[in-house]
Amino acid sequence: MIPRIKHIQALENYILLVEFDSGVKILYDVKDDIRTLADFKVLESEHGLFNNVQLDPSRTCVYWTDRVDLPSDTLLEYGSPVR
Repeated sequence: MIPRIKHIQALENYILLVEFDSGVKILYDVKDDIRTLADFKVLESEHGLFNNVQLDPSRTCVYWTDRVDLPSDTLLEYGSPVR
């Protein structure tokens, strides 16, 4: 089953706070993606874009542009649990 996202929030220093329908909350550091994925570099170069993170209608993906997105299963797998 694909995890569905309940809430997403952009924090300082390119960190996402993600809450899933299951109640699990994680912090996901987007800086690694910015360093390693060419399409993600726009999150640093375009002022304010990172803070405009959106949740797709299926609630299984967050995105900034049509080329910059992260699926919910990736966020859950590689994020750090919030305690």
